[in-house]
Order: sequence, then structure tokens, then C-alpha cells
Amino acid sequence: MITAITIKIIAGFIALMVVIRFIGKKELTEVTPFDFVFIVILGGTLEEGVYDEKVKIWDVLYTIGLWTALYLLTDFLVRKFEKLRPIIKGEPSFLVNNGRLDIKELEKNKMESEQLRSLLRMQGVFSVREVKYAILEPGGQISVLKKDASGDDTDGVLTHLLVDEGRIEERILAQIGKDKQWIIHQLKEEGYEDIKKIYYGEWSEENGFYIQTYD
Repeated sequence: MITAITIKIIAGFIALMVVIRFIGKKELTEVTPFDFVFIVILGGTLEEGVYDEKVKIWDVLYTIGLWTALYLLTDFLVRKFEKLRPIIKGEPSFLVNNGRLDIKELEKNKMESEQLRSLLRMQGVFSVREVKYAILEPGGQISVLKKDASGDDTDGVLTHLLVDEGRIEERILAQIGKDKQWIIHQLKEEGYEDIKKIYYGEWSEENGFYIQTYD
């Protein structure tokens, strides 16, 4: 049994190396959900085949070859017919477009405001005010184009999400030493009477509020 497992592992390893050469080089950040599913199933197929005595080495190689052929065929069709790309591999989504949050795109991608903020912070951006374009790539990573130097100077400013989809974030208010009455008063001074109409409301001590409504 050990000999059979060893042969399967060696053959499977060689086959995987050949597959990797076929599908090309990709950074982990460039892997799309489609690629991820391919990799997971390919690895699972090899794992199951190695330890199952009923599965012969040729069965393992055939399965890897067929699965890779289907992947390459799909990839070819996507390249050949551009309309298939968004269906199979997805397409970039503009979460911030020309300085404004695209609420429809956020909802379409099941993206909450705080998730967006987390992705922006990973790019060294701590306020939506700084962003001209933020693009959610098919692989889940985000690309950011900041506003030029003539825009608002928000470098190093920490902002707080105080209104999220029409709801006051009382937990965050408590963290910064404010209360509900304070934000209601401040928003009225900014001209916002109905908080439920506010989709996104961030605040910083240095720059005050950045508000976007559902309208």
C-alpha cells in the first residue's frame, strides 16, 4: 500500500507541476473565485485518490487531466467571448466612483460600509473623503486611486463611521466620548434632519462630517 501511495503522490505531484505550467503564473491576489474553486477541487481530487486503494494511478491522472482540460476550455471561451467573462470570472465593481460611494454596487457585492473601510485601511486610506475611485476586483482585493494633492488634506486623520445605512452607531459614539444627542444635534446643523436618509456618515475631529445620503 505504501508503494502505491508513493507512486500516486509522485505522479500527482508531476501532474500538478505540468498543470501549473499550463495555466500560467498568478499572484494570490489575482486569483478569481473561479480559479479558487478549480484549485480546491483539484487538490481534493488528488487527496482522495492517493489514499483510496480502489483508485488507480491512471484514474488520478485522468481526473487531473480532464479537470484541467475543462478549466483551460472555459478560460479559452472567456477570452474568446467577452460576454462570458462577467458571468464566469466576474468583473471589477466601482465602489467609489469619482469621489462618491456607489450604493447600488455596494449592495450588489454584499459589501457593508465597515467592510469597505477595512479594505481601504489596508491600502493606507483612512477616510472615504480621500478616495476618487475604489474598485473591487474579481479576486476580492480593492484598488484605490486617491484624490490629488489639491483636494482635502486628510493625511493621518482617523475617521469614525457614526451613521451606517440610516443607523446611528452608538457603540462607536461611546468609544469617542460622544452620545446620540450630540450626533443628532450636529447632523441638524449640517442640514440633515432625517438620519434614516443618510447611507454613510463618517466624522473626524479635524475635518468634521462626510455625509452621503440615499438620494
